[in-house]
Amino acid sequence: MTTLKQQLQEDLTAAIRARDELRSSTIRLTLSAVTAEEVSGKSKRELSDSEVLKVVVREAKKRREAAEAFEQAGRTESAARERAEGEVLAQYLPQQLSDEELTAIVAAAVAESGATGPQAMGAVMKLVRPKVGDRAEGGRVAAAIKAALAG
Repeated sequence: MTTLKQQLQEDLTAAIRARDELRSSTIRLTLSAVTAEEVSGKSKRELSDSEVLKVVVREAKKRREAAEAFEQAGRTESAARERAEGEVLAQYLPQQLSDEELTAIVAAAVAESGATGPQAMGAVMKLVRPKVGDRAEGGRVAAAIKAALAG
């Protein structure tokens, strides 16, 4: 059974052999972030698959935010590059929930908590987060909860 980190290393080797600059640089940066995470703290340690996944999620989020920032600044080439890197990283993330699936989970949590109004957002978030896990970004979840509580 290969770990996520080993998979990244194998994919990096394959990307370098294929002269795929985008994939190799994206994976190399992600592996650097994994290594940085491993040596942070008091002692060096091997990250578990779920910890490596958290690093990949964080890296993917950085790409998304950078793409939005470049887009707003009118730098479309840089934005396109960041999006392409995000797509490379998306291959390592769990299958994302569709909007319909997310809305259904949020609706069930709102009904379960009996929450009404925006001040109940935290209570609903506590119920939704464990069910969603890494399959939807926090911003999407928050927007879905806001919409459900406003409706």
